[in-house]
Amino acid sequence: MTGLTVRRPATRALLWTFLVSTVVLYGFPFVYLLLTSFKPPFETIAIPPTVLPDTWTLENYSAALERPGVVPSFVNSLSTAVLSTLLALGLAVPAAYGITRFRTRTGRLVSMTALVTRMVPPVAVGVPLMSMIAALRLTDTPTGLAIAHTTISLPLCILLMASFFEAVPFELEEAAKIDGCSRLRALWSVVVPVVSGGVAVTAIFAFLASWNEFLFAILLTSVKAQTTPIVIANFQTQFGLDWGPMTALAALYSVPVIVLTLILQRHIVAGLTLGAVKG
Repeated sequence: MTGLTVRRPATRALLWTFLVSTVVLYGFPFVYLLLTSFKPPFETIAIPPTVLPDTWTLENYSAALERPGVVPSFVNSLSTAVLSTLLALGLAVPAAYGITRFRTRTGRLVSMTALVTRMVPPVAVGVPLMSMIAALRLTDTPTGLAIAHTTISLPLCILLMASFFEAVPFELEEAAKIDGCSRLRALWSVVVPVVSGGVAVTAIFAFLASWNEFLFAILLTSVKAQTTPIVIANFQTQFGLDWGPMTALAALYSVPVIVLTLILQRHIVAGLTLGAVKG
């Protein structure tokens, strides 16, 4: 018993060391970016680089926000991500519900297609998608870009929602039907509220897929609908990349996602544990 008692604290200390090291290694790039955004221009290109700024300043943030096109790019990114998320959820919820409840051969085919589609690199469909968006006359518009982003997030949304619907007992819908609800009414009034945590998780993934997307944004936009990742990539001077304003804008661009995650944190935790225990 004594050896077991000694071994447990040692194992726990080793586990905590591993977890803390993982968090530090994972979070250090963002922390370094955040610290760089507060450095004066000459410190951002100093060799060797320093982690903490010797002089703290906000001039990078003011310089970034004063650049032409920065504020409109934020609006474009937000409108595109919100529209893409709504489109993905609006299509994924009924699709996943049909797959899990009817269990037809077509449903299994759709589920398999969604899985296979996740394996296709976006660059493979970039040129055909450009032609389709151009034919719809939606090039350089947030709507056209949102449709393109939906093609990325929709397969994952279907797979996620299907796993959440699997955890909902059929008896809930049967009770709703006995009370006079149609299948559609039972879906929206009974099943969807039960999997609200799963919807929040799916919405986060769909929003991030659009918010962080770069390839389709550079292919389908030019001026009017440019998103912030494109603007960040264009922060250059005659001497090279303008690291100060670039890191400042990147830090600002991270704020909406962090705020959204904090707001939906309770639902995300509930969604991640949904279906962990069945029966």
